[in-house]
Parts: sequence; C-alpha cells; structure tokens
Amino acid sequence: MGATAAMLAAIAAEAGAVVMRHYQAGTQARFKTDASPVTDADQEAEKLILDRLGRHYPRVAVVAEEETAAGRVAAIGHHFFLVDPLDGTKEFLSRNGEFTVNIAEIVDGVPVSGAVYAPAVSRLFYADAEGAFELALAPGTEPDFTRGRRLFARQPAAEGLVAVGSRSHGDPATDAYLKRFAICRFTSAGSSLKFCLLAAGEADIYARGGRTMEWDIAAGHAVLAAAGGSVKTWDGMALHYGKTGFENPPFVARGLV
Repeated sequence: MGATAAMLAAIAAEAGAVVMRHYQAGTQARFKTDASPVTDADQEAEKLILDRLGRHYPRVAVVAEEETAAGRVAAIGHHFFLVDPLDGTKEFLSRNGEFTVNIAEIVDGVPVSGAVYAPAVSRLFYADAEGAFELALAPGTEPDFTRGRRLFARQPAAEGLVAVGSRSHGDPATDAYLKRFAICRFTSAGSSLKFCLLAAGEADIYARGGRTMEWDIAAGHAVLAAAGGSVKTWDGMALHYGKTGFENPPFVARGLV
C-alpha cells in the first residue's frame, strides 16, 4: 500500500473518532439550502480532515462537502482531493451505524486512492494501485496496516446478483434500471458503505439514479476499483471526477462481471 492511501486512511480514522464522539453524545441536525441535514459532527470532522490534508499536501486543492455548501469551492487542477466528512447523515441521526468518513485522491479525473471508514461498525477500507484492503478498527485506536485484509470483488453466483441499495434514497428510476439484471436478492445499506460491500465480495451491484455528488462516492469508487470492480454511467461510460458542479450522473457500481 502506498503512502498516500495509508495517510488518507489514518486521517479518516482520526475523523471517525470525532464523529463517534458526537454520535455517542447525541447531536441535533440543521438543514442546508438544499434541505439536506448537517450536524456538528460533519463540520468538526471536515475541519480536522482539511487541517491534516493541508499539512501533508499543502499544494493540492481539496473539495469538501461542507466547505462547498458554504460557498467556499476550491479551484481544482488535474490533482485534488474530495472529502465527505460524514456520508449518511440520515443514518447517523437515525443511529443505525451505517455512516462513513470519505477521502479520495483524484488524478486526471480518476480516483487513484481513497479511504472509507465506518466507525460505528469498526470497518476501515482503503485502496490505491496496490490493491484494496480492509482493517477492523475500533474508533480512537491507531490503524496497524500490517493487519489489513486484501479485498477482491466476487464473480456473481449462478442464481443471480445480490443488489445493495440506499436505505434512505430509493427512487423509481433506479428500480426500473435494475430490472435489466437478474437480481436474486436485495439488501439495504447506508452511505458509501455500499461500494465497500461490493469490494469485499458481499454484494454484486449497486445502482443509483438519484442525485449524488462527487464527494459522496469517489472514495468508495477508489476502493471498489482497486478490488477489481467498476463504476460506470448507465450508458456504460467511465465515471470521472472534477465535473462542473461536482454532480454525478446516474451510475452503476459492480463487482466482477
């Protein structure tokens, strides 16, 4: 594993401990102009991530969800980071544990390394060109990367695909799109954890037609791609990052096909 992936994973772990402190204490949501919820956990974790990235990569732009919502959008070049400090705020507020910290490194539109940490379930995922890995990590503990488990997306079973979908953001367009595939079972999960379930060989397909932003999915994309899976638009094109407005088209994430 390269130095950048290890650094992103360590930062995500540190931010996850901040998120869990708020999760255990309880926190109230406020609402942004797009009606999505935000909490003190989002904002404090993002501040920490921005500080750590600024120390280690001072010349690399960072596009972060809460900074962007506040109108502070970084000017990006061919190399930048995407940050979602708390993906699955609705899951955080409903206390089901399915929320994640996400940091991705983007080079020429491609997520080349990333970290996804689900602190409530002690699962840290990280990846780069050397592969995708998972480490069981309780919040507030230091990651020991020598104990990471290599991840590989799986071949679908003969009886059909296991689909994983959003617990909070289902939509009719996605339901219609999935009818193209032989789905034998559907399971729900929150946040970018869905990409990591595909990377870990626990599911086969995740489609999303509703609105998502680049920081929602880039880190999960990095993990899945390094495990042998893919993320493409519904018309089969590669999904790239750094688009104007940072909004994604409908996409489908798959394991091995």
